[in-house]
Amino acid sequence: MTIDSETFKAGMRQLAAGVTVVTSALNGERSGLTATSVCSVSADPPTLLVCVNRHSRSNTMIAAAGCFAVNVLGADDEALSNRFASSSESEDRFRGHRWLALESGAPILEDALAAFDCRVVQQIEQGSHTIFIGSVVAARPGDGHAAPLLYMRGGYGSFSGE
Repeated sequence: MTIDSETFKAGMRQLAAGVTVVTSALNGERSGLTATSVCSVSADPPTLLVCVNRHSRSNTMIAAAGCFAVNVLGADDEALSNRFASSSESEDRFRGHRWLALESGAPILEDALAAFDCRVVQQIEQGSHTIFIGSVVAARPGDGHAAPLLYMRGGYGSFSGE
């Protein structure tokens, strides 16, 4: 027996999560989305997973490019999060911020709290999403002092961690 999706979503809204922008690039085009479904899989070797809706442009690009970046957002990045969460997947999402590339070429937000550049090593289709498992090939850890952007119950929040 399984529960209905609305009951599941209501329960998941109680889980606070860090907010990220997951990006990819291929042949001069960039794509990205806001995601809270990101987690560490292994520290040795460094591995992350992201869950991306199969009907999104970002899913198609990550699969074709074989890479993605996870950009951890700070408390001041709420507007950026909302822009990447919108249904419009145009290049305009990237405007107004400085982006760079590390190893894979996936866009890295220069002022992210932390950024992880990943090569896809496995993908798993599960329901409406693809789980992309990525080997971390480069990273830009932050200084650890800025507050992270968190998401819970349909809204944003933060904490200092100090």
